[in-house]
Amino acid sequence: MGHHRKRLEDLLLTRREALHRCGMGMGAMALAGMMGELGLTSTAEAAVNPKALGPLAPKQPHFAPKAKRVIHLFMNGGPSHVDTFDPKPLLDKYHGQVLPTENPRTERKTGAAFRSPFKFQKYGKSGIEVSELFAKTAENIDDICVIRSMHADVPNHEPSLLLMNCGEARLVRPSMGSWVTYGLGSENQNLPGFIAMCPGGYPIQESQNWQSGFLPGVFQGTYIDTQHTDIEKLIEYVRNNFQSLAEQRQQLDLLKQLNERHIQKRQQDSQLESRIQSFELAYRMQMDASDAFDVSKEPQHIRDMYGPGTQARQILVARRLLEKGVRFVQVWHGAGQPWDSHDDLEVNHRNLARQCDQAIGALLKDLKQRGMLDDTLVIWGGEFGRTPTVELPTPGANAGKINGRDHNHHGYTMWMAGGGAKGGYVHGATDESGFAAVEKKVHVHDLQATILHLLGFDHEKLTYRYAGRDFRLTDVHGHVVKELVA
Repeated sequence: MGHHRKRLEDLLLTRREALHRCGMGMGAMALAGMMGELGLTSTAEAAVNPKALGPLAPKQPHFAPKAKRVIHLFMNGGPSHVDTFDPKPLLDKYHGQVLPTENPRTERKTGAAFRSPFKFQKYGKSGIEVSELFAKTAENIDDICVIRSMHADVPNHEPSLLLMNCGEARLVRPSMGSWVTYGLGSENQNLPGFIAMCPGGYPIQESQNWQSGFLPGVFQGTYIDTQHTDIEKLIEYVRNNFQSLAEQRQQLDLLKQLNERHIQKRQQDSQLESRIQSFELAYRMQMDASDAFDVSKEPQHIRDMYGPGTQARQILVARRLLEKGVRFVQVWHGAGQPWDSHDDLEVNHRNLARQCDQAIGALLKDLKQRGMLDDTLVIWGGEFGRTPTVELPTPGANAGKINGRDHNHHGYTMWMAGGGAKGGYVHGATDESGFAAVEKKVHVHDLQATILHLLGFDHEKLTYRYAGRDFRLTDVHGHVVKELVA
């Protein structure tokens, strides 16, 4: 037995040296996972040589962070700010009439003022007004920083999604989750550092929303279709029902040797490197993934607190993933653009909010009672807002109905909670009708700079050199909004 163990140690050390010589950082990370299985890696060694864990090894940011992990609740399609977190009494006064101010240009033609069909009331000690749509979320308003002065660049889903997620509306750039895991690494090498969950399929722009761009492929988000509960449907091929872990390891080692030989002849091709990394990660995920996605292991009172349905389950899973060391979890509402209410806004927004409000409120309370809210940054919002005016009939767009709102990038609302964000605070304002941000305006790049600041990064210094230039999430823009920081 001792002879075989010595041979294994010699083989592993030889492989480690070979992998480091050929620059296979991810291979070294997989090696660390394998050594852990065999009892050959000590915590002392990992502390002395964190590079042995590869590119996802935990790293220190530029300065002491307030947040260590992120949940981004993405209401894709564009929720209406004037129906959720930005009440506008002027719309009641002018309902059905032309607004006294000129309407900024949006994607489609709009008409008269359209009052909100939802009631607002004040919540918490801060007395911040929130719509009945998010009454459960509003119970936590004293922990929430409401930004009512967001603005983007154009009123179209595709560029606005990429701007929000990648800091660039047109060109291929790494996503925010990729930048965060690039800067901070991950605390669990058996799960991806960045996970994107969306039930029923992809949102608009699909995997570009969580792409790693020119960053190494290990930093790309891993997509999970959370409409499923069976682990083998949630994560395809996560289990091998025909071979043991040891047999899989032998196969993977042989495949890695062939891939290494192949990659060396092709100048360390990044796409092939990403493929190798995906094989290694899939192997390691067999150990932790099943447990992370199994909400039946939660006490019944916790499951009841989050409520029934897909949204409740995936938001609870997001908390479990963060507890297991995943750095960045993005929770999309659903495939396509569910919040895109060009017509039937009252019905659509009510149904969508009913699906997620209880779970969002529960998430904030749950994080707080576990002592996690202080260093977990929760972000809520869409790619833009909606117009305070009604959208006029457009052929093939809203079936001739006049009861919805068009896209609005001129002014809208997002909020943050925990992770050093200033709770019980409203930042900025849109004009009286809610059309455009007019006070303390916050551009998407400013929000991204502030998020990175809360995570301990100077957004101008978190860079990656590519094609002769030092790129960053905020491109050449953005300023930290210090009023948002507690």
